[in-house]
Amino acid sequence: MSKKSRPTPVPAPKVAGLIDAHTHLASTGPSADDLVARAVEAGVERVCTVGDGLEEAEAALAAARANPRIYAACAIHPTRAHELDEAARARLREMAFDPRCVAVGETGIDTYWIEHDPDSTAPLDVQEEALRWHIDLAVDSGKALMIHNREGDEDLLRILADAPRPREVMLHCFSSPVEVAREAIERGYVLSFAGNVTFKRNAQLREAAALAPAGQLLIETDAPYMTPEPYRGARNEPALIGHTARVVAEARGVDVEKLAGEVSETFDRVFGL
Repeated sequence: MSKKSRPTPVPAPKVAGLIDAHTHLASTGPSADDLVARAVEAGVERVCTVGDGLEEAEAALAAARANPRIYAACAIHPTRAHELDEAARARLREMAFDPRCVAVGETGIDTYWIEHDPDSTAPLDVQEEALRWHIDLAVDSGKALMIHNREGDEDLLRILADAPRPREVMLHCFSSPVEVAREAIERGYVLSFAGNVTFKRNAQLREAAALAPAGQLLIETDAPYMTPEPYRGARNEPALIGHTARVVAEARGVDVEKLAGEVSETFDRVFGL
């Protein structure tokens, strides 16, 4: 089916108690309040909106301060790690200690864009230095660390192993092989699954979702990206997370209502709510 003929995305049948552990409200189109209102109609109770740069982090924190269903995560994305100057560090430190900021993120390692767009992407050594700074900030503030990882498994696991341990480590939009999932689970990290877990070719992600114990699994949209099947290619938003939840529940052999309850409890613990 072409993108032109693809049907307009609609929420899955309503499931009460859903959460969206990682979304980008400022990049998704309508206002944050409108997006959350639509999500609430689909059963979503709370969302964490994320900054991948200082401007979006400011918008995330402002949205969280204005709406009790919204929480913020603030950081500089690894591909933009060269933007982490002294002024950005000072402001991010202020944000991290704000009670409406529940995580330092998204930070991490991304070698995909080093290969595909090296002129505009921070090199690996700059990404590593920025990640280590964000880890220290998460430890100092007592907030969760929210990780972006794209084709950086070896370096990421190495850095996380020898850096100070934050209270919680969340691997957002988990997309790595099952072997990495097993290592992350053994270390106590939380795996968060986005719409790509619904893609037909991603059986290994569904296997990873089945492996994660209750308490080490979250679901997210990563909107406006990673729109779940059957609407892949359209713009994503928190109201569509029910599609992902149903696929993850099926992979785990549980009712989606049970999954929603477990994930909501994990959301509370990870983000210190």
